[in-house]
This record gives sequence, C-alpha cells and structure tokens, in this order.
Amino acid sequence: MTDTVVVIYSGGMDSYTLLHLARERGYQVHALSFNYGQRHVRELECARSVCAALDVPHKVIDIRAMSEVMAGSSLTSDIDVPEGHYEEDSMKATVVPNRNMILLSLATGYAVTAGAGAVWYGAHGGDHAIYPDCRPEFVDKMDAVCRVANYEPVGIEAPFMTMDKGQILAEGLRLGLDYAQTWTCYNGRERACGRCGSCVERLEAFAANGVKDPLDYEAAS
Repeated sequence: MTDTVVVIYSGGMDSYTLLHLARERGYQVHALSFNYGQRHVRELECARSVCAALDVPHKVIDIRAMSEVMAGSSLTSDIDVPEGHYEEDSMKATVVPNRNMILLSLATGYAVTAGAGAVWYGAHGGDHAIYPDCRPEFVDKMDAVCRVANYEPVGIEAPFMTMDKGQILAEGLRLGLDYAQTWTCYNGRERACGRCGSCVERLEAFAANGVKDPLDYEAAS
C-alpha cells in the first residue's frame, strides 16, 4: 500500500485543513489545484504560498479551455454571486456543472503518475444540500470507478464527509493552523465580502468555535 496521496487543494479553508491532516497522518502529499476560470482565483495564490512554505509538491492545472462546457455558474460566468446561506435555493447558482467529476478524474490520472494510492478532496456535510458532487453516493461511485479505471487502483476519499464546517475548523485549530493563509469568498475582490454563502458559512464556523476569523471583511454577516 502506498503512503502517497494527492490532495485536491483549492486554497480554501477545507482543503487547507485536509492538506495538513494528510501530513499529520504521515502521508507524502502531492497537492493539485485547478484554474477553471473561477472569479475567486485568489484562492490559488494562497495554495501556491502554503505549498511553497511546506515544501509540498504542487501543480496548478489550467482548465479554462473547458469553460464552454462548464458554464452557467455564478463562479465562472457573468452572473451575480448570491448572498445568504447554503441551505437557500439561490445557492444552486454557484454549482459548476460536473466540476468534481472532472477534477477527480484529472487528479486520478495524476495519482497514477505520482504513485499515489488515493485522491483526497474536501467535500463535507454542509455541501450536501446544494452540491450533488459532494454527496456520499457520488463519492462512493467515483471511488468504485477510479479503482478500476487504470491498472493501478486509486481510491477517492472525502475524510470530512460527515463533518460540518465548524467541525472541520475545530480540527484545524487542533492542528494549530493559521487560516489567514486561506481564501474562501466567492467574489474576487480585495477583501472577503462577508455575504456570499461561502463567507457566511465560514463566519458561522468561526463563531461556533469561539474564535475570530483572521480575514478582513467588507461587511459582517
């Protein structure tokens, strides 16, 4: 069994925690990030900086050429990012069509190349209501496919699947992580907006843990 994993690392707080959790568990980590035309591309700057500081092998794959077949999301198209909580129906506007199937497929190819036995990604319980490709049944089926797609079986793992954002943050605080090194806001501005679903959920997680978010916000949520 290989001790190497590929972590899909967006630069956000969930994948940042996941990256460090994999290291704590003794895995050799290869980080993989994607530029798919997201307006919050600033998260990739965070990913690069963290991986450089940790001396973690890191690749950023540009898949913006696929934008024509992944259109219609407020994260990639000229559509206003909705404000409010993830449980609200308006948050469906942030769904990027088939994103995780595409990213996991590419990450599986990289895992074979890097000799990794699994791909980790940061899907969690708070995503289930809005994102079909973050649900347990999706992970189970992708895991089954990726184990037979190559001569070398690659598992698909989502260690935070049963956790919410607050629990993920609690895990990161246990690890002593600095969340100033992450970016969560869906808007690509200088400061986090504090109003989009991603900001709202992040702020709720910090409140639940009784600590202050180190990021600077345009507005409190």
